[in-house]
Amino acid sequence: MIAQYLALKAEAADALLFYRMGDFYELFFGDAEIAAGVLGIALTRRGRHAGADIPMCGVPVTAAQAYLARLIQAGHRVAVAEQIEDPAVARRAARPVDRAIVRVASAATLTEEELLAANQSNWLLVIVPDGASTGLAWADVSTGRLVSAWVAAGGDAELRARLAPSEVVAPEGSGVAGATAFAPQHFELRAARERLHAHYGVATLEAFGAFDPPEVRALGGLIAYLAHMARGTVLRLDPPTRDDTTRVMGIDAATRASLGLGRGGLLGRIDRTRSASGARLVGEDLAAPSIDVEAIEARHDAVAWFVERPRLRGRLRALIGETPDFVRALGRLGAGRGAVRDLAMIGRGLTRAGEMAVLLLEGAPDPGAASAVDALHPAPPTVIAARAAALVGHDAIIASVAAALGLGNGGDVPAGTLDTGGFIAPGFDAVLDALREDASGARSRIAALEAQYRAQSGVAALRIRHNGVIGWHIDAPARAEAALRAAGYAHRQTLSGQVRFGSDALADLAQRIAQAAEAALARERAHFAALSAQALESAPTVAASAHALARLDVITALAELAVAERWVRPRIDDSRAFAIEGGRHPVVEAALAAERKPFVANDCDLGDKPVWLITGPNMGGKSTFLRQNALIAILAQAGSFVPARAAHLGVIDRVFSRVGASDDLASGRSTFMVEMVEVAAILRQATPRSLIILDEVGRGTSTYDGLAIAWAVLEWVHDRLGARCLFATHYHELTRLAERLDGLRLATLRAREWKGELVFLHEVAAGAADRSYGLAVARLAGVPAPVIARAKAVLARLEAGRPMVSLEGELPLFAAADPSAATAGSTGEDSIAARLRAIDPDQLSPRDAHEILRSLAAMADAHRA
Repeated sequence: MIAQYLALKAEAADALLFYRMGDFYELFFGDAEIAAGVLGIALTRRGRHAGADIPMCGVPVTAAQAYLARLIQAGHRVAVAEQIEDPAVARRAARPVDRAIVRVASAATLTEEELLAANQSNWLLVIVPDGASTGLAWADVSTGRLVSAWVAAGGDAELRARLAPSEVVAPEGSGVAGATAFAPQHFELRAARERLHAHYGVATLEAFGAFDPPEVRALGGLIAYLAHMARGTVLRLDPPTRDDTTRVMGIDAATRASLGLGRGGLLGRIDRTRSASGARLVGEDLAAPSIDVEAIEARHDAVAWFVERPRLRGRLRALIGETPDFVRALGRLGAGRGAVRDLAMIGRGLTRAGEMAVLLLEGAPDPGAASAVDALHPAPPTVIAARAAALVGHDAIIASVAAALGLGNGGDVPAGTLDTGGFIAPGFDAVLDALREDASGARSRIAALEAQYRAQSGVAALRIRHNGVIGWHIDAPARAEAALRAAGYAHRQTLSGQVRFGSDALADLAQRIAQAAEAALARERAHFAALSAQALESAPTVAASAHALARLDVITALAELAVAERWVRPRIDDSRAFAIEGGRHPVVEAALAAERKPFVANDCDLGDKPVWLITGPNMGGKSTFLRQNALIAILAQAGSFVPARAAHLGVIDRVFSRVGASDDLASGRSTFMVEMVEVAAILRQATPRSLIILDEVGRGTSTYDGLAIAWAVLEWVHDRLGARCLFATHYHELTRLAERLDGLRLATLRAREWKGELVFLHEVAAGAADRSYGLAVARLAGVPAPVIARAKAVLARLEAGRPMVSLEGELPLFAAADPSAATAGSTGEDSIAARLRAIDPDQLSPRDAHEILRSLAAMADAHRA
């Protein structure tokens, strides 16, 4: 057995081997040590090999799915070796049961419902470097979707960030970071093309579209990898479609993280879908907003149509909520892992889809409509009509499944399974009904035989029973053994207090029961196979209906969101407009609403001055303001209405965000290095149609270095990129740039001090902040009062001798500080005098004058100390 195990382990390579032994999957040697640690199960020893004990652990077959999921989540692949012959045959031949690896499970090849997140696509991404370009193909095996694209060499990082694939595969030796290596021959162009032709049964791929050689290599390699993992099972995949990466908004990984686009942020805030497929699609839309004005407008038309029809929207969403995830059920059937429940899900799902189509395309005037618009129910926009038309055409499969399983207009799932039978409805198959009658009738005859034997033997306690070891038998107390022998029954077993006998009549009857039950189960399984084949023959149209339903779910969910949250339809065109009135941050607003606090809306118009330099205190709302404008643009181009009073946006090709501070300890990169890498990417990749948000550039290094970098970056964005940009900073010196940069507007987040306390108004106003309020924020954070007092004194000294920024010639960037202000011999009086000399009384507001007096008093106190 160990020799067989080692041969299978060599075939499994780096995958852990689940080796089937009866009711358990066992793991041995190093696999056992790894699995025991991950799963928290006992590590035992069994036998010896090469002079050492063999480590061993195992999991029950009935609970294998849960253990498999934990191993895969821990980053392992698992090869499943099943018994492929009857153990009785192997026992008679005195050899181990034949076993074979039937599947290698990895994160991206799962189809089981309990192993997948219902609201997330599960992408397998193949990356094939091909000279000056890179071929890409990605598939969700659970739904059958297959997509390809190509990008310039090294340009795959953004797509990886967009898809967040569960697994990446690349040719061995290609140097793709974090990828599973696969033999290079699978990616050769000729072999890849032939594999695609064979998989789809076509002589050319032209019927599916025009695919460039790098894409063909990636597509062929992906199918080869799936075949390798499935060990011969041909997984169902839709025909490939092309993804034009140039037609979606570019958003890199740093920006996605900075803006919080995932389920814990924006996606979780907007997702009001009612189906699993809809939840997956809204996530894909948000991850890849369109830059096609016509496509964006079409989605907005569809959302607006449902916004105006609340009753219809509600009825449709109710149907969507009753629809199971039948595209993943189809995927399980296609992978050979389907169950009776999957057939029922397909039947119910297609039934509900047909009801939705009738509601949308044939809906009669509704006398109970909530509005006149609802009652009219005119023809829907093209986006909706096309999806509604794709929901129909499944009468044959619906009828077959309903009749076979006894569902009746989408009823309950049958209780029987492929293991136990009982799922085919009575009356569907007369032969099956007869077999079932034979089995149940034989059981009644056993009861009659039991009564007959009890009378013949005179043993009142005699029973006819069944167990898995000796089958049907006569069971009686041990004291009745003599009477049973005298009656002519054949002794089979003696236990403590019990004796077991057999008879020819009982053996004949037991055989008839077993044969009838076995024939009935085989016939039920044959019906399941036929129904599965019928569903798979219709797979393209079934999958199309599932995709159409998902799109309708997204549209109605966005309409529901718009109505509930008072979001408005944005105006989208090809201009460079960026005008938002009363914009709100969707996630922050929801968090404040939960605390019954209002959100302060703000305008943002980047039309005539596309670069805004924003100052204001920490916690004043700068980062929120920056992010909300980027999120509004993303929502608009993803097809959603937006949180604002009004919005007019020229299409944005890329969004860049450099907000917040983080380091990359694993790569040995400091916070400042991470910041500079992200800034470099922005400056090299942004275009005049991009939107850039930058927060506190240069804060990770010394004051002069940071100010110099921020200064140069701001100039580059304004002069060279011409992009729309929101630039937040605490370097007040940068505000002087407004004197010569025509496209630069100064804005500030307002704050006030009231009775010694800092009050954030969260309002964006024109102009620059008078100061940073850093000490006030420190006091709010709980910094000890003596530390605040000392900081005030130090700040006063620093401000008294702070160098001024020179704009004349701009080199050197900073004029030299007065040496006398920084020498150790400087007196407090000198500092105070220098501070007074720097004051222009004509430019002071009363509040500014008050603040200067306070700082002078602090300087005097420090001098006396």
